[in-house]
Amino acid sequence: MGNKYVNKKNLTKFVVGSGLGIFMFLFPIPQNGAFTTFIDYVKNFIHDLLGNALPYVLLVLMVIAAVGSLYDTICKPKWIENNHYLKKAFSTTPFYLTFKIMGAIICFMVVFNIGPEFIIGADVGGTIVGLAGTLLCIVLGFSFMLPFLTDCGIMEFLGVMARPIVQPLFGVPGRASVDLIASWFGASNAAVILTREQYMKGFYTKREAAYIMTNFSLVSIPFCLLIANSVGVAHLFPAFYLIICVTGIILAIIIRRIPPICNIENTYQEQVGKQIQEDIPDEHHIFKYAVEMGCKRASTFTLKNIITNGMEVVMGMLFDLVPTVIAWGTLALIVATYTPLVDIISYPMGMYLKLFGIEEAFAAAPATLIGFTDMFIPALLLTGIQSVKTRFVVAALSLVQIIYLTEVGVIAIKSEVPLNFWKLLIIFLERTIIAIPLIVLFSSFVF
Repeated sequence: MGNKYVNKKNLTKFVVGSGLGIFMFLFPIPQNGAFTTFIDYVKNFIHDLLGNALPYVLLVLMVIAAVGSLYDTICKPKWIENNHYLKKAFSTTPFYLTFKIMGAIICFMVVFNIGPEFIIGADVGGTIVGLAGTLLCIVLGFSFMLPFLTDCGIMEFLGVMARPIVQPLFGVPGRASVDLIASWFGASNAAVILTREQYMKGFYTKREAAYIMTNFSLVSIPFCLLIANSVGVAHLFPAFYLIICVTGIILAIIIRRIPPICNIENTYQEQVGKQIQEDIPDEHHIFKYAVEMGCKRASTFTLKNIITNGMEVVMGMLFDLVPTVIAWGTLALIVATYTPLVDIISYPMGMYLKLFGIEEAFAAAPATLIGFTDMFIPALLLTGIQSVKTRFVVAALSLVQIIYLTEVGVIAIKSEVPLNFWKLLIIFLERTIIAIPLIVLFSSFVF
């Protein structure tokens, strides 16, 4: 093909390695009338393998994270500071150290059923520790498979091929389509982790990474079906999911053009700079150039990448992210479950829903905002709503809001992408306010 990177060795690594990556992350596998992925099977295998020991394994890791970070903060030992993986796991700020310790304490209380119900209850700490256990299984399975998707050339190939559509429509590199597909068939938090890793390697700018995390990390198809079943609209699932997809696309087109996303610096991670090249030279055919870019990326891939990149993700996620998920998630659910705050602040949303003719608007209003804390709580709040259309509309809304603190928010905040709590809250509210009239309009064709 007239390119130094396109040879038998690199082409083999590109095709075989990328093929494995596609199969593990993107290839839809039928399961119980829906679709899942190989990575989901691996997550379930690890979950079943650990079985009843999972909460105790999680507790040990949380204690190690808290004690290790406390020791590093006080003593600053060289053996941690000089080790890339240990520094990633234990070096932190006093602010996040507080939440690491809190996460370990909450995990201990839940596992041994010690403490007040408002902390260890099944709807509060119990839910979050269960989620953290699932996240642990995802990270263990995900981390060592990720290099096949990111380092073997498939993102470069799809980036060049999808760029003519994705770039004009959404203003992001074509490779962002991989993040979208990963969340469609896998999990939104896995897609956020993937986006974070791509940003850290210089393939997304700060603005692009923030935009992709908050607009492309859609809820997986299996979870959408679960929500549809939970609120009693599973018989309308094709229309339900189509409305979610169309609304999500419209939201993505709008959100990139308004603050806070449009105000974020459009610069690359300072330590690595720009590493992406999707522009097609005039003399190249798009497919030929896509193959060249895939082979160029694959030329740097070795089996060592699997271990080094996998360990980096594992150490950062298990000892830095998961404790924060437990602490923040539990605090958020305490506020949502045991205080009238959500009922009070959701009153304007009740008026907004009523404006669009939604029945039982004020009863459904809390479900429009509570999704900011956790993705499943809106469905729980909708079970008492009699109107099928109201359940349909608000359930669809909860699945296009995307920004759930316990699933996506904490990962985004803990990444080096410039997204803080307040920016996420603003984007969540923007998505909510814009989505409601769209979903009501589209659902009028169903009811």
